[in-house]
Amino acid sequence: MTSTVAPTMTVRRVTAEDTGRMRALRLEMLADSPLAFLETLAQAAARPHADYRRRIVQASAGGQLAQFVADPGGPLIGHAGGTVLPEDPRTTIVFAVYITPARRGRGVLRELVEAVAGWSVAMGRDELMLEVVVGNDRAVRAYERLGFSDTGVRVPHPVIPGLLELQMRRRA
Repeated sequence: MTSTVAPTMTVRRVTAEDTGRMRALRLEMLADSPLAFLETLAQAAARPHADYRRRIVQASAGGQLAQFVADPGGPLIGHAGGTVLPEDPRTTIVFAVYITPARRGRGVLRELVEAVAGWSVAMGRDELMLEVVVGNDRAVRAYERLGFSDTGVRVPHPVIPGLLELQMRRRA
């Protein structure tokens, strides 16, 4: 699935050729929003290029894992991933959502989430679920504008003790 966000930018599934630009975006993500992701900037920076490439290749095809990027033709400016929820095979977990700060509020988030949703439906999964750090009200409001609702479920952050995440869901 490919969509046009602006005349010179597309949202599409990653390819192996994106490895270098995806690594750069991942480092930006971790520097900008360290609580939102499951690894540290130092861990990501130390990971070999071949490991990034392997992960990108895995996410470039198939129905279990997908990553989508906002590509203006230079550095990537956004990312969203999707993977199947093991305990609920009709649900796709939306993960690692990020928009470069200068591009926030311009519809990129919507395009990325809709790309994950389209892939989810094509794979037979009709619900999306994501988790947001409690207190990140800007993200919660952005996801609410995209149709997500707070389920009331709170889960411990998978990496940072004492931090909670709230669960949000919507139809794909």
